Amino acid sequence: MDIVYLSLDRRPGITPDLATEAAEALDILWAHTTPGDGLEHASARTEPGRLDLLLFLLPPDRPGAEDTMRRAAALVARGYRNSPVLKRRYLPPASAPSATGR
Repeated sequence: MDIVYLSLDRRPGITPDLATEAAEALDILWAHTTPGDGLEHASARTEPGRLDLLLFLLPPDRPGAEDTMRRAAALVARGYRNSPVLKRRYLPPASAPSATGR
């Protein structure tokens, strides 16, 4: 199993309910997960100015499959793109690393 750390930076002036923020974000990510993501477990923790995510993904299962970092970044980007709640609370997530690592 591979573990990926990602974070979402809060938009300036946004103060979500810290008691529910992590659970709501995780629910949104699970709602946008596909079998190809390989997500097995996820956790979130609120921090000043951001939400930290730990995503536990299965390693790529076949040659040519997207690497773990790309799948994790794509999942977070998909959830962000499709969720008005995430768009309202957070700045857009960083894009996935390129195949050359840049």
